[in-house]
Amino acid sequence: MPQLARLPRHPSHHHRTGSRSAAQLAPVDAPDGHHPLAFRRLYGRKLRINVLSETALLGLEHQGGHTGFLDCVELMSRHPDLEVEVNGRTTADVLHAHSWGPLYLWRGLGLAKRRIFTAHVLPETAEGAMPFARIGAPLIHRYLKLVYGYSDVVVAVAPRMARLLGESLGVRSQIRTIPNPLRSDRFRPSPALREEGRRLLGITGDRPVVLGVGQLQPRKGIPDFAKVAWGTPEADFVWVGGRPFGMVSAGIAELGRLRASPPPNMRFAGMFPLDQMPAIYNAADVFLFPSLQENCPYAPLEAAGCGLPVVFRDLPEYRELYRSEYLAARDPLGFTAQVNALLRSQAERERWGRASLRLARHFTPEAYVEATAALYDHVACGRIPSIPPRRETRARSEEILSSLS
Repeated sequence: MPQLARLPRHPSHHHRTGSRSAAQLAPVDAPDGHHPLAFRRLYGRKLRINVLSETALLGLEHQGGHTGFLDCVELMSRHPDLEVEVNGRTTADVLHAHSWGPLYLWRGLGLAKRRIFTAHVLPETAEGAMPFARIGAPLIHRYLKLVYGYSDVVVAVAPRMARLLGESLGVRSQIRTIPNPLRSDRFRPSPALREEGRRLLGITGDRPVVLGVGQLQPRKGIPDFAKVAWGTPEADFVWVGGRPFGMVSAGIAELGRLRASPPPNMRFAGMFPLDQMPAIYNAADVFLFPSLQENCPYAPLEAAGCGLPVVFRDLPEYRELYRSEYLAARDPLGFTAQVNALLRSQAERERWGRASLRLARHFTPEAYVEATAALYDHVACGRIPSIPPRRETRARSEEILSSLS
């Protein structure tokens, strides 16, 4: 029998800093689909939001944080009470950053009590992405703690992440939990997209395809993906993703050897534009995601939205994040058993494909927009509880920036 992981019916999303889930933040929908914001009633104008990210400037467009930034800009621009600017230089009512570089620190000057930061990474995320990061772990830990502390509200993309921000990093800012949204208008089952995706991947014939998606780094569990390929010769295994940090990406030597000599039924397909990814997911029959550490990853959500049966590594993050049943295993032997059981039975693939669609329905864009808009409203109207006093703004920014030198 496959191992089944299920989220408790009423999980606790609270920790000592007072995080709340997206559902708890979102108010009751208004007739037009959006809850009118108190800010507009008070001031008679739209609430101005500056959404900021340095990922495009640094060539990191294929990271999940960049996708989160793009989704935030596009989705929040739909709210009738918001005026959204991207990487703006003018003063806004609220600054919402999705990256943790110096630009956020400078743009946040003069915006005390109005700075929101979405935490897409924890220190262990950075350690798994860049070489020598373990050596610099104390510096990374201190820097992230300073950046999060500079923010008035930190948005965690997963419940467990919210707890770790408070317990491991000692973040004193207010913490709220708002998971990443799934763009269900893009990521959906489609026979036409399946045909296009198999053409893009160069797949001919009817051999089943097991897909993996993620950056080329050891944290993504790619060596285990290869081991499953060795144990499943009747299927083709395709890994989609690149090296966002180029030659300084973590595990470049180990993964270089694997890329040079993969299993005969496995290949690395490289990166694809975001608008082609729905077709790539639809081209597959099973999605295998053996990552060793995640927060609220986009790839398995997107695969689930396309109706693929998804096999996860059994991680505590998922048990709290997903409010629906899913398949999970702990090691290559377990992954191989799960994948083979799915490939041998169309009924099982259909069963777990339906389970994936149920899982995906908990991450709607509508819930994300309402939760995030409510948070903007709370911050702009001064409803976020104060944190203990600190030296504000310019001195605080200079302290953080000096840690980079």
